[in-house]
Amino acid sequence: MRKLANDELDRKSIADFKQSEKTPLIIILDNIRSLHNIGSVFRTADAFLIEKIYLCGITATPPNKEIHKTALGATETVSWEHNSNVLEVIQNLKQDNVTVMAIEQVEKAVFLQDFKIEKNKKYALVFGNEVFGVSQKAVELCDGCIEIPQLGTKHSLNISVSAGIVVWDLFKKMNWNL
Repeated sequence: MRKLANDELDRKSIADFKQSEKTPLIIILDNIRSLHNIGSVFRTADAFLIEKIYLCGITATPPNKEIHKTALGATETVSWEHNSNVLEVIQNLKQDNVTVMAIEQVEKAVFLQDFKIEKNKKYALVFGNEVFGVSQKAVELCDGCIEIPQLGTKHSLNISVSAGIVVWDLFKKMNWNL
């Protein structure tokens, strides 16, 4: 087994990325404090050709050198928009027939492994603040909640880790033939 060199990875150019068909997933980051978490989510979004990221509330926006440290240029490829009001973003997406799911521990949440993707449907995933999670008002507006099952003592994951797990799982379910 030989490790591949960077020039063997068949990476897309920025122009190719922008013209590529996107995965019908939207990420909503609400009140994310850590610039490194934001950058990491951009990088995950780039890896899986995510359609768009909404940066809401206090979530910082590019250009920002701290975001860039972990995004490594993904802020140039992934489409993003800032809106101070996450509730407005959720309402607008739902009006556009996007299914909006909070990633949160709530009553009647669906465990990630049990969440079923409907073909030809677009989904938005709401990730909340590192301490307080997704706000109750946002949870109430969402179409449902997905929970990542956890067995340890903490019952919480870093937001960028949560985003990576959920995005990969939904990407895999949408592209089961890969």
